[in-house]
Order: sequence, then structure tokens, then C-alpha cells
Amino acid sequence: MKIGFIGLGNMAKAMIGGMLSKEIVRKEDIIGSAKTEHTLDQVNQMYGIMTTSDNQLVAKEADILFLAIKPQFFGEVLPEIRGVLRKEALIVSIAAGKTIADIEGLLSADIKLVRCMPNTPALVGEGCTGACRNGHVSDEEMEVCMKLLRSFGVAEEVPERLINAVAGVSGCSPAYVFQFLEALADGAVLAGMPRKQAYTFAAQAVLGSAKLMLETGKHPGELKDMVTSPAGTTIEGVRVLEEKGFRGAVIDAVKASVEKSENM
Repeated sequence: MKIGFIGLGNMAKAMIGGMLSKEIVRKEDIIGSAKTEHTLDQVNQMYGIMTTSDNQLVAKEADILFLAIKPQFFGEVLPEIRGVLRKEALIVSIAAGKTIADIEGLLSADIKLVRCMPNTPALVGEGCTGACRNGHVSDEEMEVCMKLLRSFGVAEEVPERLINAVAGVSGCSPAYVFQFLEALADGAVLAGMPRKQAYTFAAQAVLGSAKLMLETGKHPGELKDMVTSPAGTTIEGVRVLEEKGFRGAVIDAVKASVEKSENM
């Protein structure tokens, strides 16, 4: 099975790294294309895969072809590869805002297509990916695709109507979490903690909290209540967050991201 990547940016590199580290595919079975020699050389040195500037070569070779380019380049790149795609190839798009119908319009209505939305924590093997498929992808083909997506984190199949919600809750949210981490650390610095140490404490607290919720299966409200003692320090902080509209701001941020994804 030959895996192809058109585009070798951070997300593609995360995906390739996950596939190789989990030994799902061999480096000899991956080929990728990019515009710049710097990127081609860097990825070749990092992973030992075949790299090329020829998108058509990748499309000809791939049994599973990942479209890992920015959505604004689809109109240029997809018509270029349309005539050389293998008939049985499975196409996997990671572009925000590009629907199954959009991609079929640029390639063919007969293609086997999976649309997915990974996120940047894939770079450390902790990604979260939502994926949907068109009617030409069999259950067996989808399972192969999901196995590849799970090589760099969690992956779940969703209907296409929810893929923009995936973008809002996991695709964009690392940026919100980093803002929260920075603010937590700023608060610790205000209290006298050195900056580097503040980042460590903030990041570990968020990592541990997320792991606690996932591993216990408890509702986040229940876990919050476990920390919140009567008349204690935590409830005082919770009171301030509620006063400042913390939850409403987060909900509005996700809503704005979903709407932007829908309108791209």
C-alpha cells in the first residue's frame, strides 16, 4: 500500500511521523510532494521517505492520497492531478471548509473520498481527528483510513454535518488552550513565580485535568466540584471566572470558529 501526501507542512509531518512510529507503514511506502526544496530536503532527512516537487507523480503512485495543502490551493492543485489519479485510490482531505461536494466537483463525483479535520497536538501523538466519507468508501476502506488517523491520536467518524463542529471544538481549540495556559502562567508570575516554572505548572495542570476526565469518564462539572471546597480558594476563582463570562466567551469562540469554517 502506497501512501501519498500532497503538501508536507506541519500536519503532514505529524501524520507521517505517527504512521512510521506505529509501524503501520514503512518509509519506503510513503511519497510526498512540496513546493520548496527546503521542505523536501527536511522531510526526506526527518523520515527517509521519497520526496518530489511533482504532485502528479504522487497522485499516480498513491493508493491512499492525503491532500495536505491549504484550502486556497485546491483550485490550482486538484485540477492538476485529476487526470492521473488511480481509479481505486482513496483520497483523504484535511482542508478546513472544503466539503465533500467541493472536492468531488474539482476531481470527480466517482472518487472515494474521506474528509477529515485533525489538530496540531498530532505533532506529539495526541491529535484528535473527526472524519466523514462519501458513498463510495466501503467500511473496510474507512477502517484502513481510521487506523492511519489513529496513529497520531484519537480519531472518530462523524457525519459531514458535524465536521465544522469538529473544527471548532478540536481543530481550533489548541489556540484557545494556549491562550488559557499563557493567562494561567501570567497569573502565577503576578504571584511571584518565575516565568519558566509558571508555564510548567500551568501546562501540567491542564494536561493532568484532561487526562483525569478522559480516564475516569466523569462529567467535568463533577470533577470541578471535587476541587471546589466550601469557602475555599478554588470557588473564589470560579466566582471570578463566572463574573467575567468565561464559559460564555469560550462557547462564543467555538461558535465563531464553526461559522467561519462553514463559510470558507
